[in-house]
This record gives sequence, structure tokens and C-alpha cells, in this order.
Amino acid sequence: MDSVGVAAAAAPSPDAGPGPAWQSKCPWGTPNTTSISCSLADVMSEQLAKELQLEEENAAFPEVVAVAEGPFITGENTDTSSDLMLAQMLQMEFDREYDAQLRREEKKINGDSKVSISFENYRKVHPYDSDSSEDEVDWQDTRHDPYRADKPTTTPRRGFIGKGKDITTKHDEVVCGRKNTARMENFAPEFQVGDGIGMDLKLSNQVFNALKQHAYSEERRSARLHEKKEHSTAEKAVDPKTRLLLYKMVNAGMLETITGCISTGKESVVFHAYGGKSATEDKVIPPECAIKVFKTTLNEFKNRDKYIKDDYRFKDRFSKLNPRKIIRMWAEKEMHNLTRMQNAGIPCPQVVILKKHVLVMSFIGKDQIPAPKLKDVTLSSEDMKKAYYQTLSMMQQLCKECNLVHADLSEYNMLWHDGKVWLIDVSQSVEPTHPHGLEFLFRDCRNVAQFFQKGGVTEALNERELFNAVSGLNITADNEVDFQAEIEALEKMNEDHVQNHGKKLSTFSSDGDPPIYDE
Repeated sequence: MDSVGVAAAAAPSPDAGPGPAWQSKCPWGTPNTTSISCSLADVMSEQLAKELQLEEENAAFPEVVAVAEGPFITGENTDTSSDLMLAQMLQMEFDREYDAQLRREEKKINGDSKVSISFENYRKVHPYDSDSSEDEVDWQDTRHDPYRADKPTTTPRRGFIGKGKDITTKHDEVVCGRKNTARMENFAPEFQVGDGIGMDLKLSNQVFNALKQHAYSEERRSARLHEKKEHSTAEKAVDPKTRLLLYKMVNAGMLETITGCISTGKESVVFHAYGGKSATEDKVIPPECAIKVFKTTLNEFKNRDKYIKDDYRFKDRFSKLNPRKIIRMWAEKEMHNLTRMQNAGIPCPQVVILKKHVLVMSFIGKDQIPAPKLKDVTLSSEDMKKAYYQTLSMMQQLCKECNLVHADLSEYNMLWHDGKVWLIDVSQSVEPTHPHGLEFLFRDCRNVAQFFQKGGVTEALNERELFNAVSGLNITADNEVDFQAEIEALEKMNEDHVQNHGKKLSTFSSDGDPPIYDE
């Protein structure tokens, strides 16, 4: 071959392809500066811009193109001889499947709920390789939660922010409103504030103070209800201390079993029980007993103190500052009054034992069925007349022999059992020398007279005649107003006499009262 042929073979042809691969990939090689001539229309073409962008992306991220385009593994567009490339391709495909599973779990758990969870921190694919575009990113896939309250802007110590017309003081309506909204997080957990904390709400000081006061009131009310439930006797339930007293009576054999509640009132709850055996031979426990548990809350019967503080038997022991002591004195008072009535032969429950505010008595009734009240029973004319004269006799005995005034006598506190009237609920009974004793007696006479007159007893006296017959006084007043005025005058004279000369206190030992068991 001549020299011209050798030169022609050595010189590269313009139509020939590129040189060896090691020459094009060598970083120290001479760059190919071949320029492609194109017109201005081609440069401004949108198709050319997309092609250039695609070439840049392919040059920057070759592995993405390898996964997205063509088959998974081919010998034409991927160098499969590299183990690193195969591992990266497998890992990328695994990460895509894992992220897809996380998205399905998010959608299943969240559903249509406003408050949702996100597995953003557990995803494997990088942000530039995510399937979702920037315009389609949901707020659940981000770290920002719009329902989370942002911290309000703090005001510096000088009290204002900004200068000139843009100055904002700490009393600004918008700033105070946002601070008040953020302060609602400090309310009690029981006070539901909803999702409004994270919103751009602006509560005025008046509204916030009203909500704050309501939250505190609800918190105190819930605390009072809880304390009342745990430490008080109300309705048909008893508190733990009272329950322990009843358990001790059953364990001691005094009571065989407690069957249930038979009556509720404004001051006590009455349970039925079967009697057991007494520890002493001289005391007999009836086969059926009534357990009267005085309520340990005074809100349903707040005026009970006037029956005790002016009673000379309990005047020195009265303490208005200790409600539980008043309740025990109330139970003790009923025990002493029942003992006086029993000694006088008046039909009434028999006292068995007293423990704190629990009084055990004999049961008026049979087979767990209490005797009906006088207002609930239908009596014949003969029985009604018999009941009236018996009631009149018991009122006279109660006043003269027992030296007591019932103070709450009506058809609601009289039972009809075995053909006669029985008196119950004498815890409020006082002596006639009480500052309001005659007033209470006149009220009892009015209730009794009205009931029997409505019941058809023609021989029934009116309230003024009945008062004179029971008390032994002779008040001759033409109308009720003058009659009550004379009663008040007598009470005033009695009170002045007691204050000037004193009164000999009654001793309960003469009543033969049962022992008081207290702890």
C-alpha cells in the first residue's frame, strides 16, 4: 500500500462512527467539539427543548431510565455484568413495592377521618423518584398538621412590635384572640374544645373568660358528684362506711340478711332485713327488722338543725360546723323519742340498736311487705272513725306522758297495721318547751284534722279545737290569725322563762334507752 492509501486509511472518515469506547469515556481525552448547525426556528421549538431535557435527565439518572424504560433486565440498555447495578435495580423495585403497601395501609386506616396518620418517615424511595407530583401531594404525606395549634407570636417586654403605622401592641384584638384560642389547651381534659384550636380562630376576652369559668365550674361539679357518690348516702345507695357498718352487723349475727330497700325519704333510706341472734340473752331481736340509714348529705333537708339546736337535750352538743355529728345526733334523737313512746305504750317501732347514723328497729309489716301508710289505705267509716280516736289518744299521750310533740304528724307518717295506727318518723320530735313546740303542735293538729274531715269523720274536731284538746290549753280566739298570735305569745313567755330561770335537762337513763354502740 502506498503512502496515500495509508494516510487515507488512518484519517477518520466524516461518516464513520465514534472511536473506541475507552477514548469517549476517558476523562482526560479531548472533548468532541463538533457543533451542530441549526436554525432559529429549531432552537425555539418546544420539541427540541423536551429532547434536551430528556438527555440531561438520562445523563444524570441513568438507573431511573433503566428501570422505567424497556424490560426489567436486558443486555441492550443495561450493563448486567455489574453486580452493583443488579443490586440497585432489585432494591429500587423492592422500595417501590414497599411504599405502595404503605400507601394502601394509610388509605385503609385513615378513611374519611379528619385526623389521620402518615407513614412518611418509613418510606424508602427518594423524593425525586416518587410517583406523585408536587401538585398532587396531600397534606397527610407532609410533616405539617393544620390541626396542630401554632405557637402564638410572643410580645417583647416593651409591649409592642413594629414601628410607626405597623405597630402592634399586646392588647391587639387579633393577637389576643389567637392567644386565647391557644390557651384553651390548658382546660381540663373533660372539657371538649374540638378541632377549633388549630384553626385561625380569634376568641375575644369576654368569650374566653366565659369558657374558662364554665370549664372550672364543670370541673368542680364533676369533683363534687364523684365525692358525693363515694362519701354520701343518697337515694337507694349507701356509702362505703355505711356499707361496712351493715356488713359488721351481719357478720356479728345480729342480722341474718339484708333483703333490699323498702322506702326512701328526704332524710333517710329504709332497708328490710331478717333478724338474727342477740349477743345478750335479755335482748330479743325481732324476726323482721327495718334498718333506717340517715342520709349523710344535708342538701335535701337543710332545715333539720332548727329541730336540734333549740332542743334542750342536744343544745350543748350541737355543732353546725360538723354535718356528720348533726346526723348522728339526729339518729340518736329518734332512738330516744321511740323509747319514750314505747314506754308509754304508743304503737311504734321497737328500737334494736343504734350505730352511728344507722338505726335498727322492728319491722312494721309482714313478709317483707311494709304496712301501708294511712293515706294509701282504704278504710271503712267505722275503721276511719276508730283510727281518728286512736290518733287523738296517741297525740294526747305523746304530749302529756312522753312530753313530746311529733312536729311532722300527718297521714304520711302513720301506718295502718293489725287494725290500728302506728306512728313512725319521730326524729324531728321536740319537747313542748321548745321555742317552736306549740307552733309545731298546731301544724300537726291542722294536718290531722284536715285528713279525717276529708275522710268523712263527722266527729273530727277542727285544728283549733284539736289543739286545745291535745295541749290542755284554753285559747279562745275567733279566727286562726288571732289563735296563732296567742300561740306565739305563749312561746315567747316560755322562752323568756327558760332564759331567766333555766330548765332542768332530761336524763335519758330514766327512759330505759338501749345502749349506743359507737366507734
